[in-house]
Amino acid sequence: MGEDEQRLIAELHAELAKVSVSDFLLQTLHSIAMLAYQRLGGEGRDLVQAKLAIDALQTLVPVLEGSAPEEAMRDFGQVLASLQLAYATAVSEDSEA
Repeated sequence: MGEDEQRLIAELHAELAKVSVSDFLLQTLHSIAMLAYQRLGGEGRDLVQAKLAIDALQTLVPVLEGSAPEEAMRDFGQVLASLQLAYATAVSEDSEA
């Protein structure tokens, strides 16, 4: 491993040390939600992947209760409900086609 790679790894470790697990999980929830929305529509439609993302959100949201700001948790609860409704609609549309 070169000197530049070692320095980069050390910098990444230093940055990770600054991040709380709850902040990391909130960012992860955001990323998963964005993927779910993308998989529910358009060219990237993939209902299997959308369901996996929704299931992951459904699992992670309760884990963060009490560790993340109430407003963020309320927002993710609304996002989850919207995704579940959009998924149900998409499944219904596919079964009608």
